[in-house]
Order: sequence, then C-alpha cells, then structure tokens
Amino acid sequence: MAWSDATAREALRRIFAAGLAAADPLVVLPGYLPPPPDPASGGRVVVVGVGKAAAKMALAVERAWPGVPLQGLVIAPHGADVPDGPGGRRIAVRFASHPVPDAGGAAAAAEILGLLRGLRPADLVLFLVSGGGSALSTLPAAGLGLEDLMAVNRALLRSGAPIGEMNCIRKHLSGFSGGRVAVAAHPARVVTLAISDVPGDDPAVIASGPTVADPTSFAEARALVAHYRMELPSAVVRHLAEAAEESPKPGDPRLAGCELRMIATPLLALRAMAEAARALGLAPLILGDALEGEAAVLGKVLAGIARSSAAHGLPIGPPCVLLSGGETTVTMAAGGGGSGGRSMEGLLGLALALEGQPGIWALMADTDGIDGKSDAAGAIAGPDTLARAQAAGLDARAMLAGHDSYGIFAALGDLVVTGPTLTNVNDVRVVIIA
Repeated sequence: MAWSDATAREALRRIFAAGLAAADPLVVLPGYLPPPPDPASGGRVVVVGVGKAAAKMALAVERAWPGVPLQGLVIAPHGADVPDGPGGRRIAVRFASHPVPDAGGAAAAAEILGLLRGLRPADLVLFLVSGGGSALSTLPAAGLGLEDLMAVNRALLRSGAPIGEMNCIRKHLSGFSGGRVAVAAHPARVVTLAISDVPGDDPAVIASGPTVADPTSFAEARALVAHYRMELPSAVVRHLAEAAEESPKPGDPRLAGCELRMIATPLLALRAMAEAARALGLAPLILGDALEGEAAVLGKVLAGIARSSAAHGLPIGPPCVLLSGGETTVTMAAGGGGSGGRSMEGLLGLALALEGQPGIWALMADTDGIDGKSDAAGAIAGPDTLARAQAAGLDARAMLAGHDSYGIFAALGDLVVTGPTLTNVNDVRVVIIA
C-alpha cells in the first residue's frame, strides 16, 4: 500500500473505530449477564449504575431481558442519553455534571441508595459501572456539603495526581463510593458489570469502587493531600482528621455476596485495534494499556520509539503501528489552561518531538469522545502539522506551554469529533510508521 497522507489518516480513524466497537456495551454486555432470579423465589431485579457508559449499559440490559421485570436507575453525564428499550424505559436515567459534580448527581446517588435498602437474599442487584462515575455520584459524607466536595474535585483536577490517588481521597469523603453501595444492598446478591478506564483495571479504582472493598485508609488520604499541597475546605480537613467512619475493607461480610465481571477493558480495545491494523497491512505492536505520566512527555517518548522504528526497525519495522492506552496527566498552574485535554496535549508533544519527520502519523483520543474541556475526542497529527501551523501563524510550542492543544488542532481541521460515545476504556494512542 502506498501510504499517502489521506490513506494514513483514514487508517488511523478505522483503527480507532475498532477500539470503540470492542467496548460498545450493546455488543459486549449481554454475554456477561447472570441468570435472572427464579420467579418462584420472588426475587426482584434492581438495576443501578454510574458512569459515562451508564445509559447505554442500562439499554443493553433492557434489550437482553425484554421479559424480565426490572426497576432501578443509573446516573449518566448530561448529553449521554439513549433511546428507550423494548416496551419503554424500565431503568430510569438521571443526568449529572462531569467532571465537576452537581446537586443532580448527589440527589441521584441518594436515590440509588434508597432503592437498595431493604432488599432480600433472593433479590439481584446489577450494578453498572464505568469511568466518570466518581464525579457523577458525588454524595457527601455526613458533615460535608456538596460545595466542599466540588472544591476537592477542582483541587484534584489541578493536582496532576493519577486516578487511583484521586479516588483514595474521594472515597474518604463520600457516602456512596468505596464499597458503600454494596453495604446498602446487603443481603441481596450484587453483580457488578464494569467497563474499565483505569490502568490495571483495578475495580476499586473504577468510579471509586462503589461495590468493592476499599483497601485505602483515611491516613493515606491525608498523606496524599499533604503530598500534593492541596488547599481544601476546613470541613474536609476536619473530616479527614477525625476519620470517624472507615470504608468497608477486604473481608467485610457485608460484601461476601458481591461478584464483579469486567466486560470491557483498555487491553481488549487495543487488541481489537491491532486486528484492524493487520487488516490494513500494518504490523501492530501494543506497548501497553497502562502508560502514565505527563501527557506531553509521553508524546515525546512515543516520538522517540517511532523514530527508532523508522530508522532501525526497532522495536518493530515499518509499515507498522504502535498502540497504547492509559491515563496521562496534565499539570497546570492555578488559574491557567486552555482547551483540550490529555490526548491532544500528548499528540502535540509528539508532533513537536518529531519535527515533521516524513512517514509518521498519529491519532490520540479519549474513548469517551471528550478530551479535557473540549468537544473533540482527540486529534490527528502528521508530517505537515507543524508546517501548516506555522503557515497559519500559530506558535505550537507556546500553545503547548499554554495547554491549548485544542486550539492548534481545531485551526488545522485535524480534530477527531465523535460526540459522546457512551463507553469509556480510557485514552488510546495510534502511531503509524509507514
């Protein structure tokens, strides 16, 4: 195949689309459903959930179980709605704000806990969880207000802390996460169907683990606040210091009836992308599903690997594609920042490091369809990106320093816009070396 700019860009989009398809709840979720309760037992099915994929996961349950009586509700981001299932909507959808929590999310989280209280051992709770659930179900612990947790969330987003450390703090300020949903549902059977968006697929980290035992402690949360020098409301500082009510820990008997099934993960998406690449005549190399670090720095590292592949055939020779996933960070000064997020910032870092080297194209995007504060999933860069930016009067290095990666790719017409995908298996990166 002759790798023109047009064919490379089309290949990037097709490979990305394969990853999204592999994480589509309508496709993957039905195969993981447990049998519904035996009608003779009188057991009910209560379906609850949180996350960016929550509405589509609920629709998948409704389609898979058209004759099963269902009740429940899920919390999804504003704009992430789906059509009604067969026979009308049986699982309600509430909408909340992400990434900054709002009162709607807190009220819906309290409503979920209310639905779960008083269940029996014969009842089945399906908990549908995906990334973004922490912000969407922000229910303050006793003694805290929503404004307190909103201030914490802003501090976390500015800190540059990885998602696991963020969630350690969140779980110790919450009335919902860190195993508290499972405690509310006890003694019912709880089956959690999870779409992972976190490095390592740790269920305690996905949406802060509402149905999973929490191995972290108040002491760890306090240490992280000190490490990142977060300035938090006095009520939050006092709550962390008092450590009055720990989250349920591994071995808690109230969680004994809980089961977790991982239905989609970053690695599964990357493997589907690798198959799509092979079909296009590209040799795929998956570098990993949990690459972390500062976004622009990781972009520079990937550029170095791509250069080595082009020049020496190591770690793989062209025509090939480097695939990776994982959640990077963007550390911003207080009050600073433009538009765009981790994916576009990493892509601009890669483009600057490659300095227009021929034969290398890349796409970096968030599988939920929203990168940072933008309306794009990510963007595409090629050998001519920097030259076209310069011709348009754009200073790529200054825009990277100002965290305005969206501005440069929007001006060049290189955004990847999907709208909300209603799934989320973290960020993916595709680098073609032709």
